[in-house]
Amino acid sequence: MNLRVVFAGTPEFALPCLSAVLASGVDCVAVYTQPDRPAGRGRQLQSSPVKQRALAAGLSVEQPQSLRDSAVQAGLRAYAPDLLVVVAYGLILPPAVLAIPPLGGWNVHASLLPRWRGAAPIQRAILAGDAQTGVGLMQMDAGLDTGPVLLERRTEIRGDDHAGSLHDRLAALGAEVLAEGLAKLQRGEPLPARRQSEVGVCHAPKLEKSEALLDWREPSIRLDRKVRAFNPWPVAEAEIAGERVRIHAAEPVGTDGPPGEPVRHHRSRLVIACGEGALAILKLQRAGGRVIDAADYVNGRPELKR
Repeated sequence: MNLRVVFAGTPEFALPCLSAVLASGVDCVAVYTQPDRPAGRGRQLQSSPVKQRALAAGLSVEQPQSLRDSAVQAGLRAYAPDLLVVVAYGLILPPAVLAIPPLGGWNVHASLLPRWRGAAPIQRAILAGDAQTGVGLMQMDAGLDTGPVLLERRTEIRGDDHAGSLHDRLAALGAEVLAEGLAKLQRGEPLPARRQSEVGVCHAPKLEKSEALLDWREPSIRLDRKVRAFNPWPVAEAEIAGERVRIHAAEPVGTDGPPGEPVRHHRSRLVIACGEGALAILKLQRAGGRVIDAADYVNGRPELKR
């Protein structure tokens, strides 16, 4: 008899894991995802990436507002799952839900637990200057990302990584650990559970748009991390000679000068002095405009040429 699995996920990060479930040979009896939300300028209701993929695969889709409702729990129980697989679902799973499947719930989380428990582990790792991160396959319990880790994959955080590139790499690694876990489970092989240490626990709260405003008095290394962590959302913002712009790509350099002052334009870079060092801006966006190279921006503001 095939393993009966219910998958719960919402954003693009969960898509490789859903594909791994479908390719694993288990019986994916239902997919749970968040309700459709208004999106775009027209605020039209939009289905989640997971819902779109699930419907295309002919899977049953459920979109409850909450899993605390007894009728919702009864509906989940009717699917008779052996295991819940949860990837960036976005809703709390109460203990009563985790108790429904005999094997409980597995969660794929984008950090090396116990570091960066919570909603924004990818961005927080970049902001902190972590040299390494990864994904863990975790046995879920009642806490927030506190359960024992079953499998793990690691990856370096490169100097040119931004949240988007790291997101894609970790999503692929998450699918790998999930596929390995499901294969072991179906073969009857044990998955030793490693209890999370109480040392090194830190939390990754969701991003706020206000965090993306750059203060030129900060060191250039820290501002570079913000630019990378907030790409593709919410995108770093800063004032350059009186104009607020969004900065999509930059790199720290060693030039000094009064913080916030453009100190040099060279080829494709606009260099802005910081509290320590300087930030070379490579790509930016004016209000209402498209993303452009720094050289094109300076051509539109000849007073910045030096």
